[in-house]
Amino acid sequence: MLFGNKIRQLREGKQMLQRQFAAALEIDTPMYSKIERGERRAKREQVIALAKIFKVNPNDLLSLWLADQIIEVIKDEKELAGKALNVAQKYVNIN
Repeated sequence: MLFGNKIRQLREGKQMLQRQFAAALEIDTPMYSKIERGERRAKREQVIALAKIFKVNPNDLLSLWLADQIIEVIKDEKELAGKALNVAQKYVNIN
């Protein structure tokens, strides 16, 4: 829920309502609310659009968004998570 927490923090910092951001993303307010709460994953394009709206580096938000996805996949793999991350990191660095 790293991404959701960050966009909530940014939105509240601008003292704006969820419905304003939902409209900018062309989704309904309940859907945007679920994204902030981590109950629904934003699309990559939506993350980039939010970065533009918030005037932040898209890579910062994309990193949190991607980290949430990784956490979701490995969260129940306590014994293997670290090893899997190391293997994945080596693979990514090679390619």
